[in-house]
Amino acid sequence: MAKNIMIQGTMSNAGKSLLAAGLCRVLRQDGYRTAPFKSQNMALNSFITADGGEMGRAQVVQAEAAGIPPDVRMNPILLKPTTDMGSQVIVSGAVQGNMKAMEYYRRKREFVPAVMAAYESLDAEFDAIVIEGAGSPAEINLRQDDIVNMGLAKLVNAPVLLVGDIDRGGVFAQLYGTVALLEEDERALLKGVVVNKFRGDRAILEPGLAMLEKLCGVPVAGVMPCLHVDIDDEDSLSGRFTRDTAAKLIDVAVVRLPRISNFTDLAPFERYENVSVRYVASPRELGAPDLMILPGTKSTIEDLRWLRQSGLEAAVRQAASRGTPLVGICGGYQMLGRRISDPEGAEAPAGTEIAGLGLLDMETVFRGEKVQAQTRGRFGEVEGPLSGLSGMPYEGYEIHMGRSGESRPALTGCGNVYGTYIHGVFDAPGVSEAVLRALCGGKGVDFDRLGSFDAAAYRERQYDLLAQAVRENLDMELIYRILDKG
Repeated sequence: MAKNIMIQGTMSNAGKSLLAAGLCRVLRQDGYRTAPFKSQNMALNSFITADGGEMGRAQVVQAEAAGIPPDVRMNPILLKPTTDMGSQVIVSGAVQGNMKAMEYYRRKREFVPAVMAAYESLDAEFDAIVIEGAGSPAEINLRQDDIVNMGLAKLVNAPVLLVGDIDRGGVFAQLYGTVALLEEDERALLKGVVVNKFRGDRAILEPGLAMLEKLCGVPVAGVMPCLHVDIDDEDSLSGRFTRDTAAKLIDVAVVRLPRISNFTDLAPFERYENVSVRYVASPRELGAPDLMILPGTKSTIEDLRWLRQSGLEAAVRQAASRGTPLVGICGGYQMLGRRISDPEGAEAPAGTEIAGLGLLDMETVFRGEKVQAQTRGRFGEVEGPLSGLSGMPYEGYEIHMGRSGESRPALTGCGNVYGTYIHGVFDAPGVSEAVLRALCGGKGVDFDRLGSFDAAAYRERQYDLLAQAVRENLDMELIYRILDKG
């Protein structure tokens, strides 16, 4: 039977995912076979496992930190928002259908056996499990059927650390207010609170921390600083979208679709010092990039309508006509074709049809069954500015409802316009470098000026830096006592 500890937060984006990843890394370093677990995740940034199951990327990151392959047992329920009122519901890696919020909450009890089967399987296989909650345990309107915060903690007898975000202000009210709204049996599971994202001298906090311990009845387990580690974050609250990034030697412009998904596809470019990756939402922001990306989306048809209405379709087409390379990934790839239709209502109302950008010679038809698979191979003959990719090995995963012909190559191209269904297509060794070398050649820039890096070593270093910060700023003796239920 595994030791366990649960990280809950006072709100979304309090830092639960990153702290859970840090604890996974620390426990791995200390010799524990460790697995992450989150019973229910809501995210558009998903991943396909080796056996074709779909799960949230936050638990993929935590599994990577723990040094183990991602497994859908680590995230048995994934909700992928399709509208403001509904989501595609994925249980144990497989699609159950689209549900409005009230329907899902009405049926949530049906999914408890899948949650418990996943947890118990991990419990039998690992030494320790780091559990992540969702949102806040103080959402008292959701308490009755809770399966992700205190409801889950009670089911698996997990001690809880409560994390508050001081960077947003009001952290003492966040933490104490949350504790005050817990039921007595829920408070019994709370073993400590953590102040997260602190900037400054901890001594300034000490009087408040002492009072917080008295009010909450549990110790302050640590004060975590604002961390500057390059680790994938949750999609809906990503700082990537709001940061002010000036164009650098090589400039990559990513269209920020309203329902953008799997933006981590662009991470390999972000790690070059002199490459800018800008997320743009208007023709004015597009500028004159060296490469344009139409990324994945959970709602291709609606986001294509937005692209058209925003004026970005015309701006992208104009830049492509001038020779700027354009790559569409998954939903973005589908937009590049002549037409998209949804006869079965898989994503939009049944019978919906819409014209695409017409830059690639293909049509996309949505079907009820989702394609979910990891894939690898070698690129075929690639023409145009990205011809350097020809014959190179690639790997990644496909996750889409649409079909664009019976068989499509890994990278479809016409002149300087390319499309692919493969998420993570730039991750394989040498692929992002080949793309950037081509862009440098077209611009007369020395590739060595971009600042290349060893991607695998870089990623491992980031996890080690995260673990170091956890060790330095959390009371690790207390954490181990909590793990041992002391």
